[in-house]
Amino acid sequence: MDFSWLNDPFYREYLVEGLINTLWLLGVSSVAGLLLAVLMAIVRIKGPRPLAWLAHGVSTVIRGTPLLVQLFFFYYGVGRLLEGLPLAQQGLFKDLLRDPFFYASLTFTLSVGAYTGEVLRGALLSVPLGEREAGRAFGLSPLQVFIHLWLPRAIQLCLPTLTGEMILLLKSVPLVSTIAMMDLLQAANIIRDETFLTYEPLLLIAALYLLLTVVLTLILRQVERHFPGMKPQRSSWWRRQRPSVSRIS
Repeated sequence: MDFSWLNDPFYREYLVEGLINTLWLLGVSSVAGLLLAVLMAIVRIKGPRPLAWLAHGVSTVIRGTPLLVQLFFFYYGVGRLLEGLPLAQQGLFKDLLRDPFFYASLTFTLSVGAYTGEVLRGALLSVPLGEREAGRAFGLSPLQVFIHLWLPRAIQLCLPTLTGEMILLLKSVPLVSTIAMMDLLQAANIIRDETFLTYEPLLLIAALYLLLTVVLTLILRQVERHFPGMKPQRSSWWRRQRPSVSRIS
């Protein structure tokens, strides 16, 4: 195994840039996707029927097609179409509509919103009606009941599933290397092409993703542990399982 290329500052710069872009994409897509999931879930439950149908249709399409196809659709299809518009030739829009990060974050946000929205919708429907009625009995408005009671209770019910979705999102990030965005896999591909080393760059990237997965899992486990109503009780399970032995004197 030859890892001497790690001493080259240019290759280290590729890796650092790829790591930063990976973390940025994960953070932006997670936050925006969760907000979209809440919106889609509440529209499916309480929204007007046309909006509910629209949300259901978008969710069905996103969940029924491969993520790579969606990435190609937005980057090579929608992106090329938008570049021909007059607005795309001006200032900020010109740079934004040609940036692979924009299309990658858009694709991942829609994916997180579709999958997590269905999970959250099921969790919202699982919250007992009596809990919401208790909030109304205390004089809370419907919006206050949703923000302070209904939504937190639903998140409490589906938080372990949301943790799994975030880990799956992290492992989906390498797909962006197919649209020329610099991420960890793209950095590894550049290093492979320039050093003619096949395994070493990929092994390093695999180790970095494994480390990121472990760190993300630990962070999300702490969130689960300290989320209201989710803190596990420390109990001596093994003591309860031990058979009681009567002492014969």
